[in-house]
Amino acid sequence: MEGNKIKDLEVTEEMLIADGYRKYSGKDIDIYYNKDICAHVGNCVRGNSAVFEVGRRPWILADNASADEDAQVINTCPTGALKFIRKDV
Repeated sequence: MEGNKIKDLEVTEEMLIADGYRKYSGKDIDIYYNKDICAHVGNCVRGNSAVFEVGRRPWILADNASADEDAQVINTCPTGALKFIRKDV
């Protein structure tokens, strides 16, 4: 799944917030998460536990990896509960 799109449309912050996503800001990428969509498959925490760690608050730390690494992990989310907007491009 493309983590920067919904139904082939590039996501915007306004779109994601309106759809119930919460924003986790980073220097080069913002990560958005929607708990109501999440199926807890765990691709994110297995993909990079330095960024995604459920026992920590906040549980997402976007700057603990590069924007490319973050995007790669987010793209493995099967439900679309994770999305991103790059700031470095």
